[in-house]
Amino acid sequence: MDTAPKTAPAIQFVDNPNAPELYASGATGFFVSNGIISITLESIRADHGEKPGPLSRVVVGRLTMPAAGAQGLAIGLFDFLEKQGFKYEKPPGA
Repeated sequence: MDTAPKTAPAIQFVDNPNAPELYASGATGFFVSNGIISITLESIRADHGEKPGPLSRVVVGRLTMPAAGAQGLAIGLFDFLEKQGFKYEKPPGA
């Protein structure tokens, strides 16, 4: 009887050139429920029906991921930004 541990097969990555692309100027809020992390994304928009057009922060989407995926995203993004020359500076008073 073979008792060697079996490894799970690799999950194939499939690129989708038609996947929607979302622009956000910032992450407004973070929420966790049952191990799922939700990030609310916003974009600043102008109301051109008035002059001068007032600006509003409009929710454009929410990214929802399991905590492990969100941690991987945070670490990967931080590493990528550092390699591109962006340095993290803690905001004053934070």
